[in-house]
Amino acid sequence: MPGTAHLPPAPCPPALLRLLLPPPRPPHAAHPQTGPGTAGTATQQGHGLVQFVLAAHEGQRNTRLFWAACRAFENGIGEALAPHLTHAAVRVGLTPREAHSTIASAARLTGQA
Repeated sequence: MPGTAHLPPAPCPPALLRLLLPPPRPPHAAHPQTGPGTAGTATQQGHGLVQFVLAAHEGQRNTRLFWAACRAFENGIGEALAPHLTHAAVRVGLTPREAHSTIASAARLTGQA
């Protein structure tokens, strides 16, 4: 309302606040178990992330790669999926060095480096 900018906002009822907030994310292991078949499983789980990078156009390649790498590391499949993300990034026009640097930045941001 006009003339109310100086007033503090009214408190939000807890029930309404719960409806507005996204559900809490389940915790993920910082270091996934390794063993036979882990890379294949990670590749299957990360297929959508790789496709997301492959669909990137000029001007969005690095951003898409960074986003996909962050999601991979958050889900505990970053190390196993990194080569596939790198390959996808190179296919859409990034250099291997750019791809490795972007993936390393994602690992650092998510606390996986």
